[in-house]
Amino acid sequence: MSVWVDHMNLFPASEPITPGKRGRTDRRTSDRFPISREVRFKMMSKRLGDEAGTGTTINMSSSGVLFQTDKSLIPGKRLEMAISWPAQLDNRCALKLMARGRVVRAEGGATAVQIQQYEFRTVGIHGLAV
Repeated sequence: MSVWVDHMNLFPASEPITPGKRGRTDRRTSDRFPISREVRFKMMSKRLGDEAGTGTTINMSSSGVLFQTDKSLIPGKRLEMAISWPAQLDNRCALKLMARGRVVRAEGGATAVQIQQYEFRTVGIHGLAV
């Protein structure tokens, strides 16, 4: 059974690596954490079909992900992502973060996604498949 959770704090007990670096005009509501993890994504659009791709996260917060990819993604479009998670369930079972959101910015090979829903799943035999 899967239960999607609307926005929550993915890093509840952590401190950002560089706290307080945001400027006065920065609209981010959550601190970002530099983390490099594999990400797989697919667009959630009937018109775009099964457009999918891979990339590597640059940083994450409880409300968004910035990742590097060779695909050119369109701001405003919705997508689903599977991100390899660094922690394991019971120290033996790999996890992935499944997140749904929308592209808010894409430039220079980096894409920023606002997370709208998420859930953790075990990786299983299909790996990071979305």
